[in-house]
Amino acid sequence: MWGDFDPWRGAAVALDVLALSHAEPAQIARRQRERLLALLEAADAAPFWRERLRGRRPEDGLSGLRPVGKREWMANFDRCVTDARLTLPALQAFVADPQRIGEPFEGRWIVWESSGSSGEPGLFVQDVGAMAVYDALEGLRRPSLQPLRRWLDPWLLLERIAFVGATQGHFASTVSMRRITRLQPGFAQRSLGVDVLQPLAAVVAQLNDFAPTVIATYPSAALLLAGEARAGRLRVAPLELWTGGETLGAAVRAEVESAFGCPLADSYGASEFLAMASSCTRGRLHLNADWVILEPVDRQGRPVPPGVAGDSARLTNLANHVQPLIRYELHDRITLHAERCGCGSPLPVVEVQGRSDDVLTLKDGRGRVVRLLPLALVSVLEEQAGVFDFQLVQTGPRSLRLDLAAQHSQADPARAGAALRAWALGAGPGRRPAVAAPRAGRGGRPQRQAAAGDRACSRLTPAYCR
Repeated sequence: MWGDFDPWRGAAVALDVLALSHAEPAQIARRQRERLLALLEAADAAPFWRERLRGRRPEDGLSGLRPVGKREWMANFDRCVTDARLTLPALQAFVADPQRIGEPFEGRWIVWESSGSSGEPGLFVQDVGAMAVYDALEGLRRPSLQPLRRWLDPWLLLERIAFVGATQGHFASTVSMRRITRLQPGFAQRSLGVDVLQPLAAVVAQLNDFAPTVIATYPSAALLLAGEARAGRLRVAPLELWTGGETLGAAVRAEVESAFGCPLADSYGASEFLAMASSCTRGRLHLNADWVILEPVDRQGRPVPPGVAGDSARLTNLANHVQPLIRYELHDRITLHAERCGCGSPLPVVEVQGRSDDVLTLKDGRGRVVRLLPLALVSVLEEQAGVFDFQLVQTGPRSLRLDLAAQHSQADPARAGAALRAWALGAGPGRRPAVAAPRAGRGGRPQRQAAAGDRACSRLTPAYCR
């Protein structure tokens, strides 16, 4: 075993993933139950879970088990892990160092942070078993958009992969790319991380220079890049597009595929479980139910029937035994379907309503169009200003208004406004849109929003791309 990578375990997991990709639903359900029992047994080594699971029988499964939210879970961080070497202060110091992105903590654990989209940043530790599962699911259940090319190059040795996203933090996608580069040194010459916080012109220039065969990004960013391709400024010819981290609508998929002239594969994941679902050849997401349990619930926490969207969901990660996540609350709206997909996959179909904020289209002082990506704006406010509960609204062709929730301190509005103005000034040529003085005191449920005019938008939720 090499630190966070065990080739023998990886091979065994890969064979299992391949086998269950063609198994019957009953066999998948049986494997899920076996893995849940193993997880509950491992969780007994963590004081938090030992107390919560006390008196339960193996046959009880998850029935009646009280869910855990991020705030409670982070408040008990040191008691939620099964290895005493994993302490919150040590891990916080680790992720505070950008030079260590992609390195294993203590030489054995992969660590990434979430954006705090549910009002509380999170830290997630992955053991070698969990990483083997994520590697196998990402590599073997991502749809084969061009089967002949993938058959000739199963390890992507001939691909040039560009990831356009949040690259300046220990986020799951960036950590994963840096990890691959560390494990496969040749990958460094065939991959490029493009920071989404840069001006769009800089993003386009880097992609033009790199000439990727694969672009991986958020749907909203893919739509912006499609517009640049239509305008002739982005001159690349990718053979595949990979998206994730936001809701992908049918219209966005059609426009992006048309603009680039290549197929698109979508996926669903989160910091809590990197590879929850991948799209099939028919564009439907299939839940990796052999390794993760998702329970859609209504506002009262009651299970919803198949085909009905829940108001939130509870996640159980069956792969990670060092930091067990059991009935962990997600704020995504999930719909599980009972009927099998026409593609033939035995894995259940899942619909996800997660990030779906508006791309803000404004004008600068010279009347030129400026497009601001929601995830870039959110990253500025979270990473540079330290605010996690806000609403950003476009109020005119050259203006934005930032509202902060009531729990923020008196200093937060000034810091948030300064960070947003500083970023806006560097977003491109000419004068940038004005940012109104942030308003504190907005009450209600924690959320992050970016909206154009009066258009409604959903709250942002944790995602693997951040």
